[in-house]
Amino acid sequence: MVTNQAGVARGYFAEDMIQIIHETLKREMAATEARIDAIYYCAHHPSVGELPYRSDCNCRKPKPGLIRRAAEEFGIDLAESWMVGDRYSDIELARNAGVNSAFVMSGYGRGEWEHQRQNWNHHPDLTANHLLEAVKRIIEEPLGNRT
Repeated sequence: MVTNQAGVARGYFAEDMIQIIHETLKREMAATEARIDAIYYCAHHPSVGELPYRSDCNCRKPKPGLIRRAAEEFGIDLAESWMVGDRYSDIELARNAGVNSAFVMSGYGRGEWEHQRQNWNHHPDLTANHLLEAVKRIIEEPLGNRT
């Protein structure tokens, strides 16, 4: 999992809070027999906050630093991988990292799709109503048959 957490740079919460939330998420997923192998996050913001959090880093989505780090640590084949997200920046991240993209309508997705899509330079390889639907389609459908 890769995520921007600029709330740290903005002073909304301490970085320790991210660790607590991520551990809770992992436990809740494990209780449903699902798992998250790793969570990579960026607490930076390019123009807000104090050092070390005010930084134009390579880990803030849509830059590919977090995905490249995960690929190196886990031996991931990026060309066979997917970025699933609910923001256009997730689609940009997928393109920048060389992975396939799935856009979900849950979370921020529906609003971005309905009100911002006309401004997008790139479009997702797959759209779905929610994460579970996206995962099922990624597993079941050949890449050329998706919309």
